[in-house]
Amino acid sequence: MTYTVGEMAKLLGVTPSALRYYDKEGLLPFVERSSGGMRIFQEKDYEWLQIIQCLKDTGMSLRDIRRYIDLAMEGDATIQARLEIFQSRREAVREQMRQLQETLDLLDFKCWYYETARAAGTTAVPREMPPEEIPEQYRKARRQLKSIPQD
Repeated sequence: MTYTVGEMAKLLGVTPSALRYYDKEGLLPFVERSSGGMRIFQEKDYEWLQIIQCLKDTGMSLRDIRRYIDLAMEGDATIQARLEIFQSRREAVREQMRQLQETLDLLDFKCWYYETARAAGTTAVPREMPPEEIPEQYRKARRQLKSIPQD
């Protein structure tokens, strides 16, 4: 089965202009064209496009995504290089997740802080609360906010 740019974009949840841009940037060497020059997407292209979107979602540059695609088009001789790309992206995503978890923990603490302040009618209550009275899940965030990092 074949798909137009619009149909494939809809399946992927992106705009047709995004797919055209990817093509312009050299990310779609596998996409066929009609005699009139229109892009014709095949079912097999869907997986490629999902991988491109996945790599893009990790923050990978289009230049580096193109490098991955070029390696994949070269065949089995580049398996190790492609594996290293995905291992590197996986570590980058784990680090992003760690950072986002810290951010979420701080937001959770501040929500608790202001909910407690609202109930007490003053921010003095959570601000002056001894650490052992702060719920366990918020103590690390409070320590992080109160501690200046040392070199």
